Amino acid sequence: MLESIVHVCLAGLSTGMFIWLVASGLTLIFGVLGVLNFAHGSFYMLGAYFCYTLLGFLGHNFWLGLLFGPLCVCVVGFVVERYFLRYVYHLALPYQLLLTFAFVLLFDDLVKVIWGGGSIGSPTVPGLSGSIPILGRNFPVYNLFIIGVGPLVAVGMWALLEKTWWGRTIRAASSDREMASAIGVRVPALFTAVFVFGTWLGAMGGGLAVPYVGLLTPGMGEAIIIDAFVVAVIGGLGSLKGAFLGALIIGLLSSFGTRFIPTFDMFLTFILMAAVLLWRPQGLFGEAA
Repeated sequence: MLESIVHVCLAGLSTGMFIWLVASGLTLIFGVLGVLNFAHGSFYMLGAYFCYTLLGFLGHNFWLGLLFGPLCVCVVGFVVERYFLRYVYHLALPYQLLLTFAFVLLFDDLVKVIWGGGSIGSPTVPGLSGSIPILGRNFPVYNLFIIGVGPLVAVGMWALLEKTWWGRTIRAASSDREMASAIGVRVPALFTAVFVFGTWLGAMGGGLAVPYVGLLTPGMGEAIIIDAFVVAVIGGLGSLKGAFLGALIIGLLSSFGTRFIPTFDMFLTFILMAAVLLWRPQGLFGEAA
């Protein structure tokens, strides 16, 4: 029984860290720009497809694909923010959601046109494929790698936002755009940079998903964006600390639900979100409006 609990916990941690990798960009963009970017899941999908495609040009070197694939998606993110999203910052949230949802449909069809409507098998990563025995049972090495990557990303983002001049500028601009602009901060350029960085985080999650999910399919971003939104709502919209904790909770809850009560595993996730919203509408670490 003990080994079963340990493996369920490890599976939950890997699921949670994988959701966190995607939710971190979504949370950063909302926390700074105030935009609920529904197209963030599409950036995740594009990151997976770009990485997969670049593998064929880079000698099937997964790490080079993971390096350049998300950078390609950053160009897409720059175009979306600079030429579309920037013009709806002053509008109500439903208009922003409608615009970003339009990009979800656009990118889904674009993927079908370029890569086809069927699924694509994902490659393995040399050195991270296979399993290792833990308490007498095998556990995938790549899942352990994801468990290690998640906290590293969290620490890196904390250091970036709390310990660097750029991070302090971002926090100042997100708190008071007019004041930041008055003291010389180029707020539009800063917001573009933050959006592109958030896009890179989503695409990086997609690139890491290439060996993780098994199959790449058009629309794969819509499933992960729902989990990312649930995590963001539970943790508090705009709170990276809340998103990290929310991802851990959802990952473990989903894993235990799948193991012990598979019929209600999705129910557990949404009942938890409903309970948090009733108790603290702003989320665990969100600030009341």
